[in-house]
Amino acid sequence: MTKTLPLYGAIEGGGTKFNCAVGSGPDDIRAEIRIATTTPEETLNQVVEFFKQQEDAHGKLSAIGFACFGPLDPNPASLTFGHILPTPKPGWTNADVVGILRKHFNIPIAFDTDVNGAALGEWRWGAARGLQTFIYLTVGTGVGGGAYVEGKLLHGLIHPEMGHILLDHDRKKDAFEGACPFHGDCFEGLASGVAIEKRWGQRGGTLPADHPAWELEADYIAQALMTYSMTLSPQRIIIGGGVGSLGHLLPKVQIKTRDLINGYIQSPVILDHIESYIVNPGLGGRSGVLGAMALAEQSLKTL
Repeated sequence: MTKTLPLYGAIEGGGTKFNCAVGSGPDDIRAEIRIATTTPEETLNQVVEFFKQQEDAHGKLSAIGFACFGPLDPNPASLTFGHILPTPKPGWTNADVVGILRKHFNIPIAFDTDVNGAALGEWRWGAARGLQTFIYLTVGTGVGGGAYVEGKLLHGLIHPEMGHILLDHDRKKDAFEGACPFHGDCFEGLASGVAIEKRWGQRGGTLPADHPAWELEADYIAQALMTYSMTLSPQRIIIGGGVGSLGHLLPKVQIKTRDLINGYIQSPVILDHIESYIVNPGLGGRSGVLGAMALAEQSLKTL
């Protein structure tokens, strides 16, 4: 007899859109949809409708994985589990997004940050297969990071916020004040897609590869990667996002990170093979939604 694979619902919840899919893995996607991020109720009700339509077509879901923008509460033992915490996104602060799903689905619902979800997806099917400790970093509209440490996703007090570490900001070289509403010139405030657009007056995707923006961008990313390398000792750092995935940026980041580490970490991976230490996602732009599917899969294994 052929074993029937569990069917998962996957939600990659972003500030501008929700990417949803139903399937059992990257080679078995039954349906996908993109939903504009409006209010929590309107957005999640459209997600619910999509999943119910797919259940009618393909059978009941076994679990749902929800990888969402944050900050959020991923602790199942907490009274505010499944809630969005204070966020600049209008209307989403304190939204009980998992609660909306639970009104309609009596199945396991795994909830984590979008970057932790993407990290798990890369571990399951992408550039982190076989690794025990690594980092997934997204540099796009915002900056965030997920850490997989000694075989599990890192949480802690709440969850890591790698985009909000402070960097060395040389104001003679870069007079831009920063774009973060909380910290000004933190990593996200200096290197996010929003920061690039505010600094240079146009979106990063429209800037040529030889524009001075990219040397500055590589400097900031390399500072952060050097800090993460010293703090968590990852076996690999995966950089995604609309800015982080730019092909011409990666070699600059690799070289600058190695130069900043300056031989302190005596590993051939960094000294001789930096191109295998700092890489782009193996799943490309699908790390998030497939990561949500991996969260759903993992939720059944922990029952």
